[in-house]
Amino acid sequence: MATLIIPPVLTSPRDDAAQLYKAFKGFGCDTASLINILAHRDATQRGLIQQEYKVMYSEDLSNRLSRELSGDNKKAFLLWMHDPAIRDATIVRQALSSVVVDLRAATEVICSRTPSQIQYFKQIYYTMNGVYLEHDIESRTSDDHKKLLLSYVRTIRYEGPEVDSVLAERDAKALYKAGEKRWGTDEKTFIRIFTESSSAHLAAVSYAYKNKYKNKLRRAVKSETSGLFRFGLLSILRCAKNPASFFAKQLHKAMKGLGTNDAALIRIIVTRAEIDMQYIKAEYRKKYKKCLNDAVYSETSGNYRTFLLSLLGPNY
Repeated sequence: MATLIIPPVLTSPRDDAAQLYKAFKGFGCDTASLINILAHRDATQRGLIQQEYKVMYSEDLSNRLSRELSGDNKKAFLLWMHDPAIRDATIVRQALSSVVVDLRAATEVICSRTPSQIQYFKQIYYTMNGVYLEHDIESRTSDDHKKLLLSYVRTIRYEGPEVDSVLAERDAKALYKAGEKRWGTDEKTFIRIFTESSSAHLAAVSYAYKNKYKNKLRRAVKSETSGLFRFGLLSILRCAKNPASFFAKQLHKAMKGLGTNDAALIRIIVTRAEIDMQYIKAEYRKKYKKCLNDAVYSETSGNYRTFLLSLLGPNY
């Protein structure tokens, strides 16, 4: 469930656009007004507001936001203005083509999305950038990590709930033989099963693995692989079993220790607020005995804090 709170009675997109224009006028920007409007509109509504703003003021709203805002607050707002597919394409493109490449961010997004989401944002990616996603993966990643990502974005996987228990046990056995049972790891088998399986099937494989070999598949992956290849496999596995738990863990990592990984914090809160942030908040409290809102409050400040907390919804 989403945490986005939309007012029961909405003003029109035209009125919203006029209020945003008013917030930009004068000395400084009325960021509180931007948050009150944009942090409480869904993707369709934000799109309509952008259309009206363009018609009324002959200016792109995102460009105006970019000029008026700064720092992490600017990054969060600009990412929020996109619809989900454009947002994913933007995140992955920036992660793969910036001066400082962020392969972990690209891997997180790719390996946590459903097959239909991946196929759609691949189309958007090409339309926006004039290059195929596979091309950028090919040029920026390496070794088994590259093979995993390329296979994952190319393979059309079943998205339904049905599972064949016999096939799940067969794949569990294949993974055991490819990892724990042998000296060295057969990475090709891990890549094949993890990228060709539906989420429901991979969850069943994980259950069969634990039941038959008395060890969690997650632990086997950790012991048999390393680096970004390991992170990709674990991301796929955790999202197959419980996406909310996966994102709760990533948020905890972003705020753990000295300093905050604001890029990760923004990426996850902005991309999940309209999807499953209610579940993520519940998993966060369950795993870390702390409210996610309180954790974000303690790690952020100013309008940036206010904006993220608005997307997270009520504190509970």
